[in-house]
Amino acid sequence: MRSLNKVTLIGNLGKDPDIQFIEGNIPVAKFPLATTESFKDKSGKMISATEWHSVVLWRGLAELAQKFLHKGSLIYIEGKLKTRHWEDKEHNKRTITEIIGDNLIMLDKKGDAGSEDDTSFPGVPGTELP
Repeated sequence: MRSLNKVTLIGNLGKDPDIQFIEGNIPVAKFPLATTESFKDKSGKMISATEWHSVVLWRGLAELAQKFLHKGSLIYIEGKLKTRHWEDKEHNKRTITEIIGDNLIMLDKKGDAGSEDDTSFPGVPGTELP
């Protein structure tokens, strides 16, 4: 039997990407992404519910994130779920489920506060504006 591990999100960065370089000078970007769903409750009142996601980008996408993304940026991200387990300094077992991104589209319009003038990168898959 075949399986599929695919995630597609559109949301806003909760903070500027955190960039680290691992062995071999490979860039890794991490940031929280907020997605918000709005709906009406039984009384007709609008309710908003925000879900936070941990996103990880590698190599070229990490470099793009470092250069062009900032807190509040609106992005489309595709990737897969990956769960990691580790033990913290106090020997507590920790778990995190992350979205490992493999496609990114920046959705901020030109001229939006804090956005760059050119938000597409010819020749880099997944960076063109719709």
